Amino acid sequence: MDKRRTAIVTGAGKRVGRAIAEALLADGWAVVAHVRRDGDEVPAGAIKVAADLAAPDCAERIFAALGDLPPPALLVNNAARFAEDRAEAFSSDEFDAHMAVNVRAPALLTERFATAGGQGDRLVINLLDSKLAAPNPDFLSYTLSKMALAGYTELAARAFAGAGIRVNAIAPALMLRSPGQSEANFAAMHAHNPLGRGVTPGDVVAALRYLIEAPAVTGQTIVIDGGQRFLALPRDVQHLEP
Repeated sequence: MDKRRTAIVTGAGKRVGRAIAEALLADGWAVVAHVRRDGDEVPAGAIKVAADLAAPDCAERIFAALGDLPPPALLVNNAARFAEDRAEAFSSDEFDAHMAVNVRAPALLTERFATAGGQGDRLVINLLDSKLAAPNPDFLSYTLSKMALAGYTELAARAFAGAGIRVNAIAPALMLRSPGQSEANFAAMHAHNPLGRGVTPGDVVAALRYLIEAPAVTGQTIVIDGGQRFLALPRDVQHLEP
């Protein structure tokens, strides 16, 4: 049997999810890398599984990819829907889609993780958004879904602590250019914070590694934003003029 620790990472084909999967592989983990489509690539050495997180059976599809690997000790709920609506133009379709992918899927995966067996310290990490520390009304359904996931993080931490499962969250600010964001806006806003330092996927990896090695920490959120929340920005950064 494979003696490595097993991790599941959703949205592991690109952006920060790929960086997380690559870091875990480098640290010796066996990684089940979730993507949305069969044709999506994953880091070399990872086990690919394709599943639509909007589907109610997504957790069973992802956990079926474990095969003969040991029960997972780490679940990283990274994948997220990110589409725009706002209070003045609220979309019920976007609300339902965001809640399915950004809240229901992590809850289903966490429930399945809790029943997958395994011994010793087990950890769930939910990826949030630093804007929750200083919210603005842009991307309304997305923001509401991340607020719900933040609430679920604490509730799940309370619910599963007795089973030896820790549930924490990482809430980064802008790391990579968002769909629809101009290069000029990204360049101006990436380091638009009191520290004057842009957040990178490496910062998320560092926080993840800390939480892996911190067995007494549960129900906590690490905000990684260079202090941007202190600015109380009235709009999402990509809607601010550079």
